[in-house]
Amino acid sequence: MRLTPLFVALTALSAPLAASAADWDNWPTKVAFNDGTELAATGNIAYDLNDFSGNNAFEDDDAVRRKEFGATLKKKGVYDAMVYYDFQSDTWLDVFFRFESKALFGKDIGRFRFGYMKTPVGLDANTSSRAGSFMETALPVQAFYAGRRTGAEWVLERPAYLMQVGAYGGKDLQGDNPGTTQAVRGVWTPVKAPGDVIHLGLAYSQENPRGYRDGRDVHHEASARLRARPEAGLTDIRLVDSGALVTADQIRRTGLEGIWIHGPLSVQAEALRTTVTRDGKPDYTGDGQYAMASWIVTGESRPYNAGAVANVKPAHTYGAVELLARYSRIDLDDADVFGGRQHDWTVGANWYLTSHFKFQANYVWADASRRGVRTKPEIFELRAQVHF
Repeated sequence: MRLTPLFVALTALSAPLAASAADWDNWPTKVAFNDGTELAATGNIAYDLNDFSGNNAFEDDDAVRRKEFGATLKKKGVYDAMVYYDFQSDTWLDVFFRFESKALFGKDIGRFRFGYMKTPVGLDANTSSRAGSFMETALPVQAFYAGRRTGAEWVLERPAYLMQVGAYGGKDLQGDNPGTTQAVRGVWTPVKAPGDVIHLGLAYSQENPRGYRDGRDVHHEASARLRARPEAGLTDIRLVDSGALVTADQIRRTGLEGIWIHGPLSVQAEALRTTVTRDGKPDYTGDGQYAMASWIVTGESRPYNAGAVANVKPAHTYGAVELLARYSRIDLDDADVFGGRQHDWTVGANWYLTSHFKFQANYVWADASRRGVRTKPEIFELRAQVHF
């Protein structure tokens, strides 16, 4: 295993930062105006190292995993807007405007958002990239999450429940995924207090993809493709892959999700399924699940807000330490498609040094079988992350 000079340098900074954690939590990234409006810069930089063993097809690598920068403009209780871009992958992230109905109508009938945003099926994918408990999302989340779309969304949140409805159309901001999507998500929270949460949710989306013509005026049929990396972000190898599913008439995604938080302990799980209906061919269905457990050794709790979790906020000058374990599986063999099956075990540790510095370590045991070929790589991963 190799540790690059940059990674070592970032880690070496942890000692002096821990000694003055309170000072490092006061970053001048925001400016407030007299009317309560707040303009803020936001960013997330993650530097990763992946070390593979057990399979020669993978190459060790270290690189910047994320280089996200943007800005937010908000007035509490009235509106908020965001522009966010990942310069590492040259990908648009959130670009939206959202307003509170009470400020406009005098009555709280929910929040309305317009722009480019995440679709709701996939709890782990809807968690902010800076707040992931593990370095990468689980196998079924990678394969089945629809990503971001341009459209409109309504969210109504009450102490015991949350409802979310969205409609999206046209291509995304990368010029891909032409078509329309409708989605709904419902969450029941019979217990919702700091450090004490029960969250049970169900989400569904229906996508109607359409064909398109590229710059050479070549027509491409509507298609879908389900695949996943082995929970390592610095490789393009997918051990499970449905291949292009053409001609796709409709893509239906379903997710069942749950979170339990009790003091420093928490459990989170999802079951996801995607069905693709194809012209002239049988329907194709892929499914998968994951379950994870977290213990924050230093006593803090995972924060929970608006149907999602966030980074742990350290209560000590030396930060917060979290230990984790996750099991995930996916099955992409169905009908006439042999996409493969895979299950992964992952153990991890997170050190939340301050509210802006986070270090992660994961070890993944992957086991995949596709068309009679079995692959069992092991991956050691490290991340140094700065976010604001």
